[in-house]
Amino acid sequence: MRRFWRGIAIFFCGGMFGTAFGVALGFFFFPYVFPPPPAFEQLPETERASITATGTFIHANPSDPVHWGRGRVSVSERAVFLEPDFEVGPGPAYHVYLVPKASVRDEAAVKDAMFVDLGGLRAFKGSQRYAIPAGVNLKDYPSVVIWCERFGVLISPADLMSASR
Repeated sequence: MRRFWRGIAIFFCGGMFGTAFGVALGFFFFPYVFPPPPAFEQLPETERASITATGTFIHANPSDPVHWGRGRVSVSERAVFLEPDFEVGPGPAYHVYLVPKASVRDEAAVKDAMFVDLGGLRAFKGSQRYAIPAGVNLKDYPSVVIWCERFGVLISPADLMSASR
C-alpha cells in the first residue's frame, strides 16, 4: 500500500513541476512565437521641428544575447519618439522610461532612480510615440530606457544628446 501512495505522490509532484516548467517556458517563448506587428506611427511635423534631444539605443551587455536594442530615439518637449529603425529583442512587459541618470548600463542605475514610466512598449520594432506627462523637465532626464517590468531587467538604454539645429 505504501508503494501505491508513493507512486501517486510522485505522479502529482511530477505533474506540478511539469506544469510549472511548461508555464515558465510559455512565458519565455510567447513573445518569440506571437510577436506584435511592427509599429508605423508618425511624428507630426510640428513636433519634428521641436526635437530637443536625440539618442541611439545600444546593447548594454554584449554578453547577454537576449536583452538588446538598437535604433534611434528623438525627444521633443511633449513626446519620446522611437524612430523607424528602432528594434529590441522580444520579451514580456517592456516599458519606456525616462531616467534621471546618464550612461545607464545596468539595472541598478534604473532601480535606484526616480524614473518616469511613459507606458508599455507597443511593438518590438518600428516607430512609436510616447507622450511625456505635463510638468516633466526633460533636462533632468538624460536617458531613455527600455525596461522589462516583469523581471526587472535593462533591455536597452539610449543616452540623449542635445539636438543640433
